[in-house]
Amino acid sequence: MNDFSLDRSNIPGVVLAGGRSSRMGRDKASVQLSGRTLLERVVEQLEPQVSILAVNADATPENCRHLFIPDIVPGKAGPMAGIHAAMAYGATLGGVTHVVTVSVDSPFFPRDLVDWLAAAIDAPEKIAIAASEGRSHPVFGLWPLKLADDLEAWIATDEKRRVRDFLLRHDVTEVAFPLRPTRASLLDPFFNVNTPDDLAEAERWLRVLA
Repeated sequence: MNDFSLDRSNIPGVVLAGGRSSRMGRDKASVQLSGRTLLERVVEQLEPQVSILAVNADATPENCRHLFIPDIVPGKAGPMAGIHAAMAYGATLGGVTHVVTVSVDSPFFPRDLVDWLAAAIDAPEKIAIAASEGRSHPVFGLWPLKLADDLEAWIATDEKRRVRDFLLRHDVTEVAFPLRPTRASLLDPFFNVNTPDDLAEAERWLRVLA
């Protein structure tokens, strides 16, 4: 019988803000959405859900009041390098077994994200990732710190470094989140802002949600 129990009161969170932002043309963390940066909005969503919060990026984001953690793996190795940095950060904290990650470009993710992901963890090395509308969103995940060494080795040896390829190596459960009803239509809570057009759409969603 599996008797693993995740301590939900001791789950640190890391905002992944180190992407290349090539389609946006500038650092997405500092992009303004209705007068506030994407980083500020994502931090506001995540902070009440976690025990402590840090930000993973290439450099300390402007006006960031939280701990900044850079990638440990050199060479801008993609989102898995940020997840690895999050795992390494979690290992510096006492009694932590898992760390949750979210993306800086998704300002509408659920306010109960961590609770839903934590409820799916029933083994010490299980990964829980978010999904909606039949699509997985692996950067929104709850990651066991025990996999840090394996992830570091995988990043160093896998040429494509696709998140899903790493997940295939491990015990993973997808947690399906419902679409969010609004007075206009249904909003995918993992809508992400990749381009200026996406930013304009996010502005429209904010007005609907208001």
